[in-house]
Amino acid sequence: MMKVYIVEDDPIILESMKQNLMRWGLEVHTVIDFENVKKEFLDIEPHFVILDVTLPKFDGFYWCRQIRDISNVPIIFISSRDSQMDQIMGMNMGADYYIEKPVDMDILMARVNALLRRVYSYKDLEQPTVMEQEGLFLHIDTNVVSYENNKIDLTKNEFLILYTLMQNQTKIVSRDEIMRVLWEDESFVDDNTLTVNIVRLRKKLTEIGIHDRIQTKKGQGYILK
Repeated sequence: MMKVYIVEDDPIILESMKQNLMRWGLEVHTVIDFENVKKEFLDIEPHFVILDVTLPKFDGFYWCRQIRDISNVPIIFISSRDSQMDQIMGMNMGADYYIEKPVDMDILMARVNALLRRVYSYKDLEQPTVMEQEGLFLHIDTNVVSYENNKIDLTKNEFLILYTLMQNQTKIVSRDEIMRVLWEDESFVDDNTLTVNIVRLRKKLTEIGIHDRIQTKKGQGYILK
């Protein structure tokens, strides 16, 4: 059974999310000690996390960084903060989604189901464990990209973007196509979110010596050279 860990200090929102997630057959764990979120995360070993931004003691951004230091599990931010800067900050820290309060439970469940299908199903398909293009290696089982003697971990979104581009080597992949791969239903997607993920992926590739391989084709999409 898939396990979710919810870190939310509003008891009404927490209970609503808990009941909806349980109806979908998920094992739900909720925060007990807001000062020991990382320890609870390690004890529970959830398949994904729902994390409020505004919390007692330390905010959700802090706990997202703590979790990202030890795990690549999907993270969904929920928040009453609706500024674009907060959303970009959350995505830059490795969150997969950012949902504004009041939380629409239908949208939340659509996000959750898309994440579970994407993260825990695509690896079950028959496919090679390593993809290669011009010395760039993508390791399917570990979400690691390597080049020469350098390697770096990718988040789920970064991995799927690069995976999609490598599947379509030398072909232009549209933004809509990438968004369908990432979120399966682009009607819920903020176009800026994809841009943030592309920028983050390019930065990581640069860190291991891969420069300008993901090229933007204006009005068309992206291509991996």
